[in-house]
Amino acid sequence: MSSRPTAAPVPTDLIEIERVLTRIAYLAGRARQHERLMAESGVSLDRAAATVLLHIAEGDPLRPGVLAARLSVEASHVTRQLRQLERTGHVTRVPDPDDRRAQRVRLTEAGLDAVHRIQEVRRRGMEMALSAWSPGELRQLALFLHRLLDDFVAHAESPVDGRPSTGLSREGEK
Repeated sequence: MSSRPTAAPVPTDLIEIERVLTRIAYLAGRARQHERLMAESGVSLDRAAATVLLHIAEGDPLRPGVLAARLSVEASHVTRQLRQLERTGHVTRVPDPDDRRAQRVRLTEAGLDAVHRIQEVRRRGMEMALSAWSPGELRQLALFLHRLLDDFVAHAESPVDGRPSTGLSREGEK
């Protein structure tokens, strides 16, 4: 007979939150949804390349390694996507002003146009889905989602099973 300690019961609300988040992630990430998004925006990128493109658009030009850390993927994955985005004219590499040996990736005009078209289609979909919500409810949802994201990021960076964390901040930099 095992004498393992009994785990504390999981609160019903946590089970429901996990279930709903899993369902939302599934619906948002399924291939049919991506195909519709690309068709409506007039952009032709696979899901991974579109994700990388949208993350590049969030700020200043990034080093590929920083981008990989932000996406929590291997650098080789980002490198493949960047090659595709360079071939399609959506991104270009520029010298890193802080390190001449390194490069950063920035959007081209075509990349910026693609991002705007994708974001517009996504916003229209969000507006339709949340059209019955009041401005106060939308504000509250946005606050809770930001808090949830911050907590997920903090948890993802904490040591697991005694393994050290990567030491990376949210921006993927030390």
